Amino acid sequence: MNVQRLRASLRGWGGVSAMAVVCALTALFALVLPVTQSPGDGGTGIGGQGVAQGERIRAEEKCTDPEDRSLAPSGDQDGDAVQAIRERGYLSVGVDQNSFRWGYRDPNSTSEKAELEGFDIDLVHAIADEILGKQDAEVRFHAIPTDQRIPAIKRGDVDMVVRTMTITCDRLKEVAFSSPYFQTGQQVLAPKKSDITGYDGSLAKKKICSAKGSTAYENLEADQKNGDLVASADIKTTVPNQLDCLVRLQLGEVDAVVTDGALAASQAAQDPTVELKGKPFTTEYYGVAMKLGSDDLVRRVNQVLVDYRKDGWQQSYNTWLRASLGASSGPPSVEYR
Repeated sequence: MNVQRLRASLRGWGGVSAMAVVCALTALFALVLPVTQSPGDGGTGIGGQGVAQGERIRAEEKCTDPEDRSLAPSGDQDGDAVQAIRERGYLSVGVDQNSFRWGYRDPNSTSEKAELEGFDIDLVHAIADEILGKQDAEVRFHAIPTDQRIPAIKRGDVDMVVRTMTITCDRLKEVAFSSPYFQTGQQVLAPKKSDITGYDGSLAKKKICSAKGSTAYENLEADQKNGDLVASADIKTTVPNQLDCLVRLQLGEVDAVVTDGALAASQAAQDPTVELKGKPFTTEYYGVAMKLGSDDLVRRVNQVLVDYRKDGWQQSYNTWLRASLGASSGPPSVEYR
């Protein structure tokens, strides 16, 4: 959305109707999480022909509401990109392993190997099962930093990225997106004792942290240029992964964090000394990102999402997000181009 301001017709706050923070846990466990990746072949071979044409078409089209620009769903399994995955026998996916309740490893797991889990991870398994046609289909996860999501897709390192990735007009020039599966908005996270009140003048002379390559940083930079963010706010601190901002906040190296409200609420659930300040000041939608030209895969994922919204989305939300985000009104409504 580049990142667009709140639209007059909000379609439900990503399913979120409240932002009560509970489940106080320590955030520092993330510092000792194993930074590992499942083995993969390093290349998925999807995309190929049609990429240049897809880029040309997207460059010519006017983009206003990027969340409504995905392809209509289809259950067809015969396309080149889908067939490449089926013949290989596993789905290769870029994810986060440090976003609490979205994609993370539980350090308290009793199993010998802490498996990735969370809201995004549930969706990955649903996609893999449907494309590969069996339960518990093999998934090879690749932990990638925020600013490496698009490069990983374009290089063919992964089939897709499912990593709280906002659909924007600029990103649509580089990758293809599914229809949206979650709605959120940018928000400020700061210590409870802070005098910061939200995305307003209280950020004057404050150090703000955001993830490199995130819509949060893009928004901060744009707003400071056009005067919507106080000029004295220091936005120079950027980190590879969003959780690093929480650590910087805990160490007193920054005064506030700007990120998606859904992620901020999960971070507040990890650390009871911080809280969300003010209301969301943008509207954003998460989508599954794939390579330009892999239209058959985009359509197949959209079909999976049609079914998942009916059977699976709410259960996953209740399991992972309800404790920190409150009751849900369901997934965002969907339109296709």
